[in-house]
Amino acid sequence: MAFTYKYARPALTVDCVVFGLDEGELKILLIQRKLDPFKGQWALPGGFVEMDETLDEAARRELEEETGVKDLFLEQLYTFSGVDRDPRERVVSVAYYALVNLDEHPTTAASDAEQVGWFSAFDLPALAFDHAEVYATALKRLQGKLRYEPLGFELLPQKFTLSQLQQLYETVLNQALDKRNFRKKILKMDLLLDTGEKQQNVSHRAAQLYQFDEAKYQALKQTGFIFEPL
Repeated sequence: MAFTYKYARPALTVDCVVFGLDEGELKILLIQRKLDPFKGQWALPGGFVEMDETLDEAARRELEEETGVKDLFLEQLYTFSGVDRDPRERVVSVAYYALVNLDEHPTTAASDAEQVGWFSAFDLPALAFDHAEVYATALKRLQGKLRYEPLGFELLPQKFTLSQLQQLYETVLNQALDKRNFRKKILKMDLLLDTGEKQQNVSHRAAQLYQFDEAKYQALKQTGFIFEPL
């Protein structure tokens, strides 16, 4: 398909910020670039959008090609359009982000990635391009999302303790929360179901197990609510 344009136009890319939980630590997926510019430097997975694909398709393709990670829900984050963000040419990037369980998404370096790995979200190496800004924007969005959506649906086991739920919040927010206050607020929201079961095979006192009331949560999403047990 041929295209003719009167005006110069920027190239279009996608970048993917993938957060993961690993034994109570929030991590982010990075690749080590195999090619210039920024050869050998760590960066977010991503690349140029092809003429016959949508932005969503490009984001999923680039993520799988460079890291092997696939079959996850990517949410569009923001458009980054600094005029000097790429030394090669004028490039506009549409960023995506996701929060996943590391155990369910093994990684394999491929395409133009020399290596791929998970890094602590609060202790990152220097990043190529403007990816530090992209990452910071994604982290802020993720932390804000905790206030209107129970992320535990995707990250916790089907049955969990209140301590596990609190640890999830503390991990993403990178701050300690008052145990008594957290439990009081989370139970008052009436989004948890008491399973009537307790932990098994633990060395400490067995804690009560809960699960999310997904039907009630989906109904509340239609009318809007604030999920802020902080």
